[in-house]
Amino acid sequence: MATTEFGHMVRRWRDRVSPEAAGLPTGGHRRAAGLRREELALLAGISVDYVTRLEQGRATNPSEQVVEALGRALRLSGAEREHLFHVAGLVPPGQGKVPAYIPPSVQRMLDRLTGTPVAVSDATWTLLLANPLYTALMGQYHGKERNAVWRNFLGSGSRVRHTPQTRRALEAAQVFELRATVSRYPADQRLRRLVAELRANSDRFAELWDTGAVGRHVASRKTVDHPQVGALTLDCDLLSVAGSNLRIMVYTAEPGSQDAERLALLTVLGTQALVG
Repeated sequence: MATTEFGHMVRRWRDRVSPEAAGLPTGGHRRAAGLRREELALLAGISVDYVTRLEQGRATNPSEQVVEALGRALRLSGAEREHLFHVAGLVPPGQGKVPAYIPPSVQRMLDRLTGTPVAVSDATWTLLLANPLYTALMGQYHGKERNAVWRNFLGSGSRVRHTPQTRRALEAAQVFELRATVSRYPADQRLRRLVAELRANSDRFAELWDTGAVGRHVASRKTVDHPQVGALTLDCDLLSVAGSNLRIMVYTAEPGSQDAERLALLTVLGTQALVG
């Protein structure tokens, strides 16, 4: 019963979110004004097949991470998000756990930055939301790859170009910030599992973790090696949301530069890929 109601709620809320409101292109014939299943899947970072099975009541026991991701993609209010957790048979995350809720005010701000690559991560550096231009710039991340710390130590890395010095600095900053996050959210078991996996499988992470140091990630200029448009050197600014420890990463190019031209080209290419 609860799973069936969960599917009905997802379908109902999907129908009320327009692609424009979600920062998506609107090309092609649309039978309804709301999001398509593949668009919801893209925004939530899960498969279309899983969205279909959830809506039809054929998938049971969605995880806390899936429910949170769907709530963000569907632009739910705080009360609606809480209700979605309840119909999924879950307790909404409480105090002591890393916040993953993106307030509507932050969503509206991101909607106005369609020509700028923007991504939102939580305090563990897990990607919560990325606009289409950020996805076109950096590629799509799935599963554990959505966590930047896991990706850099155990995964495939990113398109950002590094020297040995900048890579060491990034690794140190990520480990030291993650340590501070563990202290801030002692009840978050998912965070503790992440740290345990990293310590067990990365000697470099374990070495840095055992120093006991803490620190902060510092934004900078980054060169992104893109497979279609080539290298783009962009300014990367990191903004924080008071009260939630959300991190908003914004990439911009110097006006009139070759990097700005390539970013504009990427805007077109990214839109074509999404429409296609």
